[in-house]
Amino acid sequence: MKIRVLRIVPDTIVDGPGLRTSIYCAGCAHHCPGCHNPQTWDFAAGTPMTPQEISDAVMAESPDSGITFTGGDPLYQAEAFAELAKLIKTAFPQKTIWCYTGFLFEEILSDEKMKKLLPWLDVLVDGPFVMALRDTKNLRFRGSSNQRLVDVPASLRAGHVVEWESGNEAAPFAK
Repeated sequence: MKIRVLRIVPDTIVDGPGLRTSIYCAGCAHHCPGCHNPQTWDFAAGTPMTPQEISDAVMAESPDSGITFTGGDPLYQAEAFAELAKLIKTAFPQKTIWCYTGFLFEEILSDEKMKKLLPWLDVLVDGPFVMALRDTKNLRFRGSSNQRLVDVPASLRAGHVVEWESGNEAAPFAK
């Protein structure tokens, strides 16, 4: 199982709280008008890498940073990203993992392949980018106001979406 990786960006501060390593994957069929990364839409782009290769590269490059899955849309490669997240969380349980997707949390829950990733995530930024709802001044870590910052562990426990509370960046997520 391989993930098509466009690039791995260490020490970024825009894809979640604190220093993070962002893994940009190839492939997205949402094609949101005004997308910030349309170059990531091609499913054949990037370099195929195993989850272990990605985990090793991330740990060597930025052992202390959080992790963000982005792209493209990682949920199109959900099973491989679930394997990657499991590797990371098993070796480094203190790391937070964020994931950006155009799918809604509720859609992911109803898909057997996609929902395998959820138990390994801390925050899911869900929903398509909508240019008419873009707000660069008031939104943190998302492009449009329809997108939610989903606290995944709390949402799985509650059985419905629980939004992530900004301000808890330094605190570990309760599992």
